[in-house]
Amino acid sequence: MMAPLLLAAAAALSEAQGLDEDRLRAAFVLRLAQYTQWPTPVAEGQTLSLCAAGLQPAGLEAVRALSSRPVGGAPLRVRTLTDPRDAARDCQVLLLGHPDAATLRQWIGAVGDAPVLVVATSPEAMRAGVCIALISEPQGMAFAVNHGESKKRGLSLAAPVLKLAREVR
Repeated sequence: MMAPLLLAAAAALSEAQGLDEDRLRAAFVLRLAQYTQWPTPVAEGQTLSLCAAGLQPAGLEAVRALSSRPVGGAPLRVRTLTDPRDAARDCQVLLLGHPDAATLRQWIGAVGDAPVLVVATSPEAMRAGVCIALISEPQGMAFAVNHGESKKRGLSLAAPVLKLAREVR
C-alpha cells in the first residue's frame, strides 16, 4: 500500500505544472523523511529538524516552505546551518547542496554516526557517503540510496523507498 502512495506522490510532483526543480527536490526530501524511522522516535510536542546547508537561495526558500509540515506526528522545523559541527547535535534530516565531494565529506564527517538522514543534491553525493542522493534527470527527479550508510546511522528506510530508488547500495 505504501509503495503506490509514494510512487503516486512522486509522479504527481514530477508532473505538477509550475513545480520547479527546487520545490520538487524539497518535496522529495519531505516524503523521504516521512518514510524514515529514527532509532528514537520524536516525542509528542517536539519537532523534527530539517537542516539545510550549501543550498542556493531558491532551494533554501523551497525547503523553508516545508516548515510545520508533518513528519510522523511531529511538525517539521527548518534550520539553515553554516557550521558542520551543529548538524549531529541539532538535526534529524540534513540536506546538503554543496557541489564538491570534499565539502560533502567534511559535513558527513562532522555528523559521524549520529542518526541523521543525510540527503545531498550533488552527483558526488553517493561517493561522499550520504544516505540519499537526489538525482536531477531530464524527465524529472530520482534518488539513490546508500542503505549501508542509513543502517550505520540506525535509520530504517521503508521498503517503498528502497524499491523506488534508482540505485541501492
